[in-house]
Amino acid sequence: MKVNIKINNKDYSVSSSLTILEAAKLAHIKIPTLCKHEDLPPTANCGICVVKVKNNRKLIRACCTLVEKGMDITTHDGELYEVRKNVLELILSTHPFLCLTCLRNGNCELQKLAEEFGIREVPYNNIVKGGKTDTSTKAVVFDAQKCIGCGRCVEVCQEIQQVHALEFLDRGFNARIAPAGDIQLADSPCIKCGQCSAHCPVGAIVEFSQATQVWLTLRDETLHPVVQIAPAVRVALGEGFGLEPGALLTGQIYAFFRRIGFKAIFDTNFGADLTIMEEGSELIERLVHGKGTLPLITSCCPAWVDFLEKYYPDLIEHFSTAKSPHEMVGALSKTYYAEKMGIDPGKIFMLSVMPCTAKKFEIARTADMHSSGYQDVDVSITTRELVRMIKTSGVNLLDLEDEKADSVLGSYTGAGTIFGATGGVMEAAIRTAYFLVTGKELENLDVEDVRGLKGVKRATVDMNGKKIRVAVAHGIGNVREVCEELRECKASGKPMPYDFIEVMACEGGCIAGGGQPYQVTNKIRTMRSKGLYNDDGKCELRCSHHNKEVQQLYKEFLDKPLSDKSHHLLHTKYIPRPIYYK
Repeated sequence: MKVNIKINNKDYSVSSSLTILEAAKLAHIKIPTLCKHEDLPPTANCGICVVKVKNNRKLIRACCTLVEKGMDITTHDGELYEVRKNVLELILSTHPFLCLTCLRNGNCELQKLAEEFGIREVPYNNIVKGGKTDTSTKAVVFDAQKCIGCGRCVEVCQEIQQVHALEFLDRGFNARIAPAGDIQLADSPCIKCGQCSAHCPVGAIVEFSQATQVWLTLRDETLHPVVQIAPAVRVALGEGFGLEPGALLTGQIYAFFRRIGFKAIFDTNFGADLTIMEEGSELIERLVHGKGTLPLITSCCPAWVDFLEKYYPDLIEHFSTAKSPHEMVGALSKTYYAEKMGIDPGKIFMLSVMPCTAKKFEIARTADMHSSGYQDVDVSITTRELVRMIKTSGVNLLDLEDEKADSVLGSYTGAGTIFGATGGVMEAAIRTAYFLVTGKELENLDVEDVRGLKGVKRATVDMNGKKIRVAVAHGIGNVREVCEELRECKASGKPMPYDFIEVMACEGGCIAGGGQPYQVTNKIRTMRSKGLYNDDGKCELRCSHHNKEVQQLYKEFLDKPLSDKSHHLLHTKYIPRPIYYK
């Protein structure tokens, strides 16, 4: 239902389901806030978004107040300015003044508001709460001293992801946010997805940065540094340099890494094509030959793997044993590539550039991540870390001419590039599984039923008369729905409702991973995804089984999908893990 309201003396007709904050945004009016994020329900914690409503003696919080018929709202005047400034000063009075050394310096919402409100000094004593910096996960860092208590991390962890690794503790001035049970984050239910860091407005939760380690490695002339870039990175990196989400910078990223000293540039999209060959073959083994449990569930998202091992260990048998694409490329860089180039694999330093914080945990998750005889991937950095590295380097990324990845582990098909969007793994798998089952190419390669931001997508694919039931889930809160379906079927003896399931821990998939540029919204998720689908559409080859370098890899080195060597280098195992370690 529409209602008529006034905002700053102008008439508007808006939906009655909107809050004042949302209605003002539609009117192109910015009401400042630190606790409200588009992804999250309002918590009304910060108090900065207060507005005036005519005939109401109190100031109203815009983030949690619905518009009503006839409302006359004032969003900005002298009194509101002073109130908001005072609230900011109070927040700053309990915040450490460490901006120059903070990872969020120049990209901090609190810092930005302080600048906008002209705060040059704080008229209160600076009383910073104690608390140790928690680096225990080696994926994200929680610095309790910098926490402003906005609650975004708690909301995204409890309501969106439904992991419950973070919570509010104590009351009054002692109220604080901490890992559940007030223990180390690594001992909590945390799955390292990094959505807390992606939604934190300040530097309280950030990625475990390893950029310094990369720079130090580049100085060591005895090493042979190589790098691979994930699909989602190329459509989000530009945001760090003023470009629109979805802008494709693949060739310029390759050029940058060559400029700073990397000896070979690979692409994780190659690993995605390889994953489809292995995982697709595994699906056929289970589906056609009855070797294994159905449904088969994808395993390329490490936060999802950690979640299932903790919360649904009874479903482990459904996991694909295929490693994630970047782990496959890492293992091959120190075996296949090293052999072809005559390089000592012990001298190869493999860097992965990922949209994800959980990849930092994954690279040392089990002994299988050392299948080359060395740690297959040495360091994994996020898109945000890459933005900072480029700025540190002095290289003007946008002025670079496009370059190509190196052969051997660098070519990819359109199927590989769409891995970064929710539904992309499923779509890529369908394109190749159809060929493996029927011996024919899928006529329409655009599988629209598995695209988009709906939390759980279900579809049926006809493969030569055989109906393949698939599901795609993204965002752990949505994933639980599918897991409970499977668990209920197992308990009751009912037939399973699916043959193949794709899961991504983060809403939207890797394009909105925990290591991507800040302030992601559904609009930005859509734009980044569109960038990947555009790249797919422009590729000469759009199916993983057409990748000539992948074909050459099997011919020269692996023999065939699911061979003994493939299993050793490209597959892994899973184990039940406790939700709490203490």
